[in-house]
Amino acid sequence: MSIAVVLLSTALVLVVALLAAASAGKLARMDGATYPTALTHAATAFAGVVNLAAAVTAALAALLT
Repeated sequence: MSIAVVLLSTALVLVVALLAAASAGKLARMDGATYPTALTHAATAFAGVVNLAAAVTAALAALLT
């Protein structure tokens, strides 16, 4: 696999994770949460997206070998 595909895939996952984190933080603030609580929600969303991407990658790697 080309290094460019790996870098572009990594960049896409990070952009999606950042968008999910920003959305979760904004929704938490709109719901009346404090800034530390909203930041915690955003961090949890970011970690969840990255974790999901890693799990999907591992599953696909296992299927392709």
